Amino acid sequence: MKQSINPYNGKKLYEFNELTKNDLESKLKVSHQCYLEWKETSFEERSRLMHKAAEQLRQNKERYAEVITLEMGKPISQSIAEVEKCAWVCEYYAENAEHQLRDEIIETDAASSYVKYQPLGVILAIMPWNYPFWQVFRFAAPNLMAGNVGVLKHASNVMQSAEMIQEVFGKAGFPEGCFQNLILDSDQIKSVIENDIVQAVTLTGSKPAGASVASIAGANIKKTVLELGGSNGLIIFDDADLDQSVATCVNARFQNTGQSCIAGKRLLVNESIVDSFTQKFIDKVKELKSGDPMDKQTYIGVMAREDLAQELEQQVKGSVEMGAKIILGGHRKGTYFEPTLLSEVTADMPVFKEETFGPVIGITTFQSDAEAVELSNRSEFGLGVSIFTKDKNRVKELIGKFNEGAVFVNELVKSDPRLPFGGVKISGYGRELSSHGIKEFLNKKTVYVKN
Repeated sequence: MKQSINPYNGKKLYEFNELTKNDLESKLKVSHQCYLEWKETSFEERSRLMHKAAEQLRQNKERYAEVITLEMGKPISQSIAEVEKCAWVCEYYAENAEHQLRDEIIETDAASSYVKYQPLGVILAIMPWNYPFWQVFRFAAPNLMAGNVGVLKHASNVMQSAEMIQEVFGKAGFPEGCFQNLILDSDQIKSVIENDIVQAVTLTGSKPAGASVASIAGANIKKTVLELGGSNGLIIFDDADLDQSVATCVNARFQNTGQSCIAGKRLLVNESIVDSFTQKFIDKVKELKSGDPMDKQTYIGVMAREDLAQELEQQVKGSVEMGAKIILGGHRKGTYFEPTLLSEVTADMPVFKEETFGPVIGITTFQSDAEAVELSNRSEFGLGVSIFTKDKNRVKELIGKFNEGAVFVNELVKSDPRLPFGGVKISGYGRELSSHGIKEFLNKKTVYVKN
């Protein structure tokens, strides 16, 4: 039995029965049968249905957003924005997939040679709770447009969101089995990956979950794409526009109550400006309204579960014991963790070394550009970094030195359907979104015609 619990008030929202072994096998067979027909449909037909999915999202965004907020505590205005972004990714691939997957002509000594992109089949998506709609749609939209079909194992605390996503595709007119939600326990995932019907797996989650899924898939010679979190640096150089930098960094750290893989989690500030930056940062954070996630004025809601807030509390305490200073916030009450800023953070402290998945950030100072890069790269993660500077020559010089999947200049790291998204090191491998993402789960078939 799966339950959704409102993290704001602790009330039970929904209960779901897990699939039996026979039910699971039946659903997978339906998916496979659907794939055999779906892969033969035209891009025009897929595009028509994907536009319909976008319409469903936009027309029902308030209802879907309410489910998100009630299940995992995201402030309602941010939940609405999440649903709208899902509509955008549907529209993007509806309009671009055919062009992205056209045959790639390659000149050789053949009369004709090219790469043909063809779908693989049923793809399993294992998704987290922090962006319960967006994480799924950024997988589903490109893969359905490419001719694959999807099955979803969502996080246990957002099962109603998973049901709503299946509803979107159903009401849009996608055939039965094109996208199915599987209500499963984690110990059932292994059998799904091993099932001959499933051809590949994508996971967004923790390093242990990614390692487990990759090992099972690898043993069965099935491709995986892993997005495993991050600890992005926010690097403030001495010539940065402080007001712009502060506003961007506050948003980067505290949106979704800090529960984002691509959130800025480490403030690296040039020593010469740290005092002025810190004061402006504190003033800006104090403007953020905390409270009921269903209130459209709320910016800081609650964390999705109390154990997550407790873990964050321990990371803060551990860092303070090592010498960090709490200069704002630091208190927890149940699932609520107030926005917290630490100073005098060093690279050996938990809030620097570990991923802090909540509204906490620490300041570490640097003196030179080389030191800033070294501190940024010292993380085990490699999802992205933001640098703030007016010096274009500095930007050109430093971009190649960051061991990251993305470098954003004077902006927070964010996902965009038009750009590839993914990391290196323990942030995972593979890419989502853009023309790169849609090709991850395809057979890139070489065709050579001699004469």
